[in-house]
Amino acid sequence: MTLDDPLFGAGIDTLAIRAGQTRTAEGEHAEAIFPTSSYVFANAAEAAARFAGEQPGNVYSRYTNPTVRMFEQRIAALEGAEQAVATASGMAAILSLCMAHLKSGDHVLCAREVFGTTTNLFTKQLSKFGVETTFVPLADMAAWAAALRPNTRLLFVETPSNPLAVIADIQALADLAHSNNALLAVDNCFCTPALQKPLAFGADIIIHSATKYLDGQGRCLGGVVLGSAALMTDVLTFLRTAGPTMSPFNAWVFLKGLETLRLRMDAHSANAMALAQWLQQQAAVEQVFYAGLADHPGHEIARKQQRGFGGVLSFTVTGGREEAWQVIDSTRILSLTANLGDVKSTIVHPATTTHGRLSEEERQQSGITQNLIRISVGLEDIEDIQADLSRGLDGAKRPKSEV
Repeated sequence: MTLDDPLFGAGIDTLAIRAGQTRTAEGEHAEAIFPTSSYVFANAAEAAARFAGEQPGNVYSRYTNPTVRMFEQRIAALEGAEQAVATASGMAAILSLCMAHLKSGDHVLCAREVFGTTTNLFTKQLSKFGVETTFVPLADMAAWAAALRPNTRLLFVETPSNPLAVIADIQALADLAHSNNALLAVDNCFCTPALQKPLAFGADIIIHSATKYLDGQGRCLGGVVLGSAALMTDVLTFLRTAGPTMSPFNAWVFLKGLETLRLRMDAHSANAMALAQWLQQQAAVEQVFYAGLADHPGHEIARKQQRGFGGVLSFTVTGGREEAWQVIDSTRILSLTANLGDVKSTIVHPATTTHGRLSEEERQQSGITQNLIRISVGLEDIEDIQADLSRGLDGAKRPKSEV
C-alpha cells in the first residue's frame, strides 16, 4: 500500500471492508467472483507477454485470479505485509512455505506445542527430503538458543499454541532467528491480525488457516502465507508449479468473513474470558489454559504483543479420558468437531482427535493429556455455553443416540 492509496493509514475495520477491492465495468458494490480457469488475450503478442511475465494481467487461475487477488491484498493490508499468497488450506500454506524456503540438509526448529498435523508434516513428510526438525518447548528461550545449529534455516511457532495457549515471545525469537540468518514464521491463526501482528515484532512470515477465524462461519477451506515480496516470490513459484491454490469462491467467502473480523474477535475474546473464569470455579475442573487469565505463565507477554486473548481455551477435568469424554458427550449445544474459529462453539478431545496421530510420548511432551478438553468459544450467549458444560461437569451424560 503506497502513500497515495486512499486507504493508507486507515483503521483495521476500514481495511477489512475496503482493502483490495477492484470493480469490473459493471460497477458492482460487492466483490465479484471470477469462476474461470483461464483468460482470453487480445492477441498473440499479449499472450506471449503475459506468459513471459513482461505484462501484468491474468494467465491461468492456478497462477492468478481476480477474486483470490482481492483476498490476498486485503489480508496483506490487515497484517501489514507486502504480499500474501493464498493457498487451498492452512496446511498447504505451511507446506508451500517449507518447499519454497527449505532444501535438503536444512534444519528447522519447531515449537513442540503446535497442531498435530503440523508436527507430522515436519517429522513424516519433510524428513523424506532431507530436512531435519528439532522440537523445542515454545516458551523456553534457553532451549531455543541451545538447539540452534549453523544450518537452521527456519523457526516455526504458533502463538498462542494449540490447544494449551502457550505464548511465544515473538521479538525474542525473531532476534534469535536473525542472528543465525534464519527466518521466523508465526502461525497467527488463533489471534488473527485483529488481535496480533507478528511482523511488527520482527517475524518474517505469517501463516494462516483461513478456514478458522478469517472465515468465522465454518464454511470453506483455505490458507495464506504472508511476508515481504522477496520472501513470497519463491512461495508463489511453488504454488504456481504444484497447484495448491485457493478457489475463487472460497476467496470470496473469506473476503466476506474479513469484513466482521475485529468485531467477531473482540466478541470471541470476551466470551472466552468469561468462560475461563467460570471454569476456574468448577469443582470438576483441575486447570484452565487461557492466556487472558492473570495466573497464566504467558499472560504478560501476551498483553505486550496482543490486543486481546482470542476465543480458544482448554481445561483438564479430574480423572482421565472417560471423565473428559463424559463432559463432551453431555453437551447438547456445543458442536463436537475439531474445527475452531466458528461463531458456533466447538468442543473436542485433543488426545484422540487433533493430536491423535502423535505417539503417546509426543502427546505427553506437548502436554496433551487424556483429561484435556479444548473449546473454541463461539458467539452464543455465555450463560447458555456455561449451562451446556454444566451438564457434563455435574455428571450428566448425553443419550447414546445423540453421541
